[in-house]
Amino acid sequence: MNTFFVTGISTEVGKTLASCILVEALQADYWKPVQAGDLDHSDSHKIQNLVRNPRTVIHPNAYALNTPMSPHAAADIDGIRIDLNQITPPKTQNHLVIEGAGGLLVPLNETDTILDLIRPGYKVVVVSRHYLGSINHTLLTLNPLMEKGLEVYLLFSGDEHPTTEAIICSKTGVPVLGRIPELPRVDQAAVSRCAGELGESLRFHNLL
Repeated sequence: MNTFFVTGISTEVGKTLASCILVEALQADYWKPVQAGDLDHSDSHKIQNLVRNPRTVIHPNAYALNTPMSPHAAADIDGIRIDLNQITPPKTQNHLVIEGAGGLLVPLNETDTILDLIRPGYKVVVVSRHYLGSINHTLLTLNPLMEKGLEVYLLFSGDEHPTTEAIICSKTGVPVLGRIPELPRVDQAAVSRCAGELGESLRFHNLL
């Protein structure tokens, strides 16, 4: 069984939707180690509501923080400090999809970042979406992952932008799992349809 870590090049690039589709494609378990804000409609709730398969287990957050801010700041407001040693992946016999918070270098405390949650052996899926500056953000995200020798994949989100995507791929050589198109409606049917398409790519890359 594989553990996938989903991160994004910035906020609001489609990381949670990508995680959901990956969960459905693999019938994997899901874990969001750190949730900051929106606790009544968290990313875990969204995944639970959008997957159809009966196998997925949603594991509880290691930290559920009340304020929608960088985790280190949200933790400070709650009067706690995030301790990396207290963030332990759940035990499961299933594939596991882990979703990060924000981008790769978002701070958890004064020393640790989201990058420090990624363990050797994880398959890292970077969600990239085209906007002005996204090439730079994508390369800055991919470089430290590749420097650590991690197995990294790209998943594009939104409408195709060939010149952006081509230069990212040529500069990094990172394999592309596919694209999540703009969805007029995000519901179980749409997630299931995208999961079927992503599943073909996962099989091609021997990730199923």
